Amino acid sequence: MLIEQPPRFLRALYPGALWRMNPEEKKVYLTFDDGPIPGITPWVVRLLEERGIKATFFLVGDNVRKHPDEFRLLQEKGHRTGNHTFNHIRGFEYSTAEYMANTEKAETLICTNLFRPPHGHLLPGQYRALKKKYTIIMWDLVTRDYSNKLDGEQVLHNVKRYARNGSIITFHDSLKAEKNMKYALPRALDWLSGQGYTFGLL
Repeated sequence: MLIEQPPRFLRALYPGALWRMNPEEKKVYLTFDDGPIPGITPWVVRLLEERGIKATFFLVGDNVRKHPDEFRLLQEKGHRTGNHTFNHIRGFEYSTAEYMANTEKAETLICTNLFRPPHGHLLPGQYRALKKKYTIIMWDLVTRDYSNKLDGEQVLHNVKRYARNGSIITFHDSLKAEKNMKYALPRALDWLSGQGYTFGLL
């Protein structure tokens, strides 16, 4: 549960970040990390379009550079995009200056006021610097679709177990997560709709 649904003491490390939306509203917010990737991001976009759902995609700058058509697709279909650094770097391994330089390199391509740190890792100085420019979006439920220790059914189970009013739910439109995500996402959307949830956009 420390991974799938972060406890209060972890959320308290970044008190100005968004972890969960209105707990009084039966609505969830879909997010996707690590794209855009050909064959995966367009698949997600088609699935969401079929269901009339908009989502927020936290993009790796180098993937935007390599796959501009997929980036344009997200914009054309009305999804929001956020910065996920240029090289998907861990904050704990870089100085604030290095981390911000990598983030700004991605920003020249993405142009957004939303940021999500890869792995959720930020040093205090990085957090303070980012807060000056971005709304920092964390998560209330990470599906762990990227894990090679889980299968698609277990990823789906994470959604069913931890989704709640206001949850910011994280999937990954990445090669690493492709198999689990493509199994779990459509079934999760069916289940969430069946439970009476609607889908908001951050």
